[in-house]
Amino acid sequence: MTSSPSTAAGGGPLRVQRDDRGVVTLTLDDAPRFNALGHEMLAALQQALDDVARDDSVRVVVLAAAGKAFCAGHNLKDMAANPDLAWYQRLFAQCSRMMLSIHKLPVPVIARVHGMATAAGCQLVAQCDLAVASENATFATSGIHYGLFCATPSVPLVRNVPAKRAMEMLLTGDFIDARTALDQGLVNRVLAPESLDAEVESLVQSILQKPRVAVAMGKALVYQQRELGLDAAYQLAGQTMATNMMDDAAQEGARAFAEKRQPAWKPAADKA
Repeated sequence: MTSSPSTAAGGGPLRVQRDDRGVVTLTLDDAPRFNALGHEMLAALQQALDDVARDDSVRVVVLAAAGKAFCAGHNLKDMAANPDLAWYQRLFAQCSRMMLSIHKLPVPVIARVHGMATAAGCQLVAQCDLAVASENATFATSGIHYGLFCATPSVPLVRNVPAKRAMEMLLTGDFIDARTALDQGLVNRVLAPESLDAEVESLVQSILQKPRVAVAMGKALVYQQRELGLDAAYQLAGQTMATNMMDDAAQEGARAFAEKRQPAWKPAADKA
């Protein structure tokens, strides 16, 4: 997705690519199954996210997909072939752990959505910190059509989309187009397909210009305070800002502001 030198690994349902800026691109690569979130795909995503969490030199993760669809969620054929409560519990627990790993990563995760995102695939988009969609992308929590309410997809959906809009998606299972997803807050930007990569790169470049420590503190704070009452949210936010200001990056930023110059950030690797 960028012109920077990169390394890639793959061979399974997920391709992992990393460039020299610390940008990791995870590409769902199971086009015949519409990039379904089966055990193998979830395990591959979990491993990649765990690797990112341990690597302080990673700055941004881009979640992309190959084939016509972004992600069709769980494969109902697999689920029908395994009518066992314990099997279902393992699958949904595995999926929830992966989604929470995105939430807990100290770096932003950007969904690059080029096509259909349904059920847990729509959940995946909602769980990412940012999402850029092609005009061709469509979204649905469609399990209800098959007698399965999209319970786990509802968790990030109702944290992105107004309550009645989210409930309409969950109860009807109907598709919404990319422009509607933008209006409802599910995605940040909608572009013509040929402009999708450039727009993702624009977001990546903007994030790379910011200190990693401030981004990490900010991401954690936003999600933590959202679940708190107002008083507790302000207390947490104030403590976060005070701690942030003690960091070298914020001190340099304050000096740069006072001296009317651009900040000279230290690379994250130099601060480890």
